[in-house]
Amino acid sequence: MRFGKSVLAAAFVIGLSLAAFNANAGSGGHWGYEGEHGPEHWGHMSGEYKACAEGKTQSPIDLSNAAAEELADIKFDYKPSKLNIVNNGHTVQVNYDNGSSISVNGSQYNLVQFHFHTPSEHTVEGKSYGNEMHLVHKNDKGELAVVGVLVEKGQENAAYKAIWSNLPKKANEKKSAAVDISASELLPQDKDYFTYSGSLTTPPCTEDVRWIVLKSPIQMSEGQISEIQKIMHKNNRPVQKMHDRALKISK
Repeated sequence: MRFGKSVLAAAFVIGLSLAAFNANAGSGGHWGYEGEHGPEHWGHMSGEYKACAEGKTQSPIDLSNAAAEELADIKFDYKPSKLNIVNNGHTVQVNYDNGSSISVNGSQYNLVQFHFHTPSEHTVEGKSYGNEMHLVHKNDKGELAVVGVLVEKGQENAAYKAIWSNLPKKANEKKSAAVDISASELLPQDKDYFTYSGSLTTPPCTEDVRWIVLKSPIQMSEGQISEIQKIMHKNNRPVQKMHDRALKISK
């Protein structure tokens, strides 16, 4: 399987508590994405955040030079959900109804919520994308699986219309709508992926996170991408050093 430059990333993070992954989880300091509260300062704001500066397996990374291997398929079982959105000050988050899941190597993880970063956190062979979505799942043990999706500029994406029409523009604002959305429509058809060991991309930057990245892109129109950029501005962490980590891709 060839790894191309036009790539959509979807990532699965395994082995952490849901609270640890939440975009507001870090309680050791008021972190953000600019100035003295920006990513370059996270690791020095609190002892709780020291992995952000000292960790050797941090995320995101530039996705390139993967070794092809036989990897198990990821099975998606997403059901429709009513639309409930919150702007938590760090991201726009959609809270998902119970009953949807993915299966990873025989383990089931239930979809809890998804949220957005703009521009993308991961890059692909040095290329950045306009947006990245993370779909957060949790299993019965409290372990997480998070699907991250990079979005490139192209045709308008009808699957996101209901969400984009109800985006809360102010911090701590919530919106609900009597419409159904389906997370299955937010993903690409091709589920090939590559994987590496990384971390949370927000404080406390916890490590021992396994990322599985789908390689196929989806598209949004320029207007759709700019709409969420106007609300969240820049809320992405820069790519981190690979150090001695392995990057694998399914074949």
